[in-house]
Amino acid sequence: MQPVWMAHHYNQVMAAAAGQFPYTRGIHEGMYRDRLWTMRQFSGFSTPEETNRRYRYLLEQGQTGLSVAFDLPTLMGYDSDDPLAAGEVGKCGAPVSSLEDMETLFAGIPLGDVTVSMTINSPAAVIWAMYLVAAEKQGADISRLSGTLQNDILKEYIAQKEYIFPPRPSLRLVTDTIEFGARHTPRFNPISISGYHIREAGSTALQELAFTLRDGLEYADCALERGLGIDEFAPRFSFFFNAHNDFFEEIAKYRAARQLWATLLRDRYGAKDERSLKLRFHAQTAGCSLTWQQPYNNVIRTTLQAMAAVLGGAQSLHTNSLDEAFALPSEDAVTLALRTQQVIAYESGITAEPDPFGGSYHVEELTAKLDAGAREYIRKIDAMGGMVPAIEAGYPQAEIAQASYEFQKKVESGEAVVVGVNRFRSEEERPLELLRIDAAAEAAQCAKLRRLRGSRNNAAVSKALSDLAREAEGSANLMPALLGAVRAYATVGEICATVRSVFGCWQERPNI
Repeated sequence: MQPVWMAHHYNQVMAAAAGQFPYTRGIHEGMYRDRLWTMRQFSGFSTPEETNRRYRYLLEQGQTGLSVAFDLPTLMGYDSDDPLAAGEVGKCGAPVSSLEDMETLFAGIPLGDVTVSMTINSPAAVIWAMYLVAAEKQGADISRLSGTLQNDILKEYIAQKEYIFPPRPSLRLVTDTIEFGARHTPRFNPISISGYHIREAGSTALQELAFTLRDGLEYADCALERGLGIDEFAPRFSFFFNAHNDFFEEIAKYRAARQLWATLLRDRYGAKDERSLKLRFHAQTAGCSLTWQQPYNNVIRTTLQAMAAVLGGAQSLHTNSLDEAFALPSEDAVTLALRTQQVIAYESGITAEPDPFGGSYHVEELTAKLDAGAREYIRKIDAMGGMVPAIEAGYPQAEIAQASYEFQKKVESGEAVVVGVNRFRSEEERPLELLRIDAAAEAAQCAKLRRLRGSRNNAAVSKALSDLAREAEGSANLMPALLGAVRAYATVGEICATVRSVFGCWQERPNI
């Protein structure tokens, strides 16, 4: 017989159907019976031209949304021809140094008709300005654009470390995009608060849940301080979670995230609009779980992880490819990854019920424990004064580092089994056909950038950058100045250098 508290919790959950507060069972009444999740494969490599070809291919194969991967120089705010970019151009995503590159990236793809997710953080406002201007030049009405900008700078300090400016001015930029989006792009998500990279850095599921939601509260606080009402911006907040190996724990994590966010927004901020209370999330299968040993095992891992995301109620999903422990995915591998989603969607039958594991004692207990544990983490961070002081003190970073260390010890002792790595090894490995980036791509990208600098109106660029610096020194929303610089064809590197001259850079304190 189940404990009394569990029976009580069971009855509460069963009383709140999918589409009803606190949305534990799903944010829509019918969930996938009414509409499948968006199948959004993350992609970008070599050059904008090559990436554009991959996007067209994926759309032809049945992908229902685009997701842009940018290369490391772009993520760090450098142009392709910067000396610090040498050897990295196009290697882990598409290089985008200018509006011209953004136009090429989406050539022949009507931005008014397709949803686009962009994984960019520190220079997110700059890249978004380029995207909006590129859409305008296609003739699209930006007020009707749909998509998502990741724009989650706090998780960069916590986990991924791709930051440029210090936390506080970086939060100003994020708030600028939230405010601009609320006023001008009401259908576009100006931020995707990301637990994915927190989990990839070695966190537990509980830490991923807690730190992600507390980051969301920090962004909400900043927007409220700007003078926005909670229901003006919260409906466009979106989230991004990892889909990891522990099948039931992952399902419970998503359910706990929905009920926790709904109650926090209602009780902490007095949100009234149900769209503010409904946590919408994208999921990606766990890149850190993929192994180069026996890489075909990665297909099995990805399938189970994707099923957990679907059973947990994801709104969109990326499935990793089997070869990603070696390189960016080949065309065959990414097609198989997409087919994995399609088989789940159309052949498995698990889309027939909004919350198939609702009422399971095991899943309900896990959901309740994750909810309670996340609330405790949030209370601790609140007591520190918020997420920025916690980051400056190294608190979430230390928690994740300890969790990662503990898991690695278990792998090395054999307590945690990784098939093909520390058990069931095989001496023979089937070779894979890997995607290789042509070394000539970097030279071509740099040559194109030099031509742009020679053909644009450099006096207009100088004025736009001077205007941007002046606005950065004040307190105005920087999006209009960024749009002006982008329209003049100022580059990512030039724009970020201008902002850096005012905001400064961030150097993380060693966490010993």
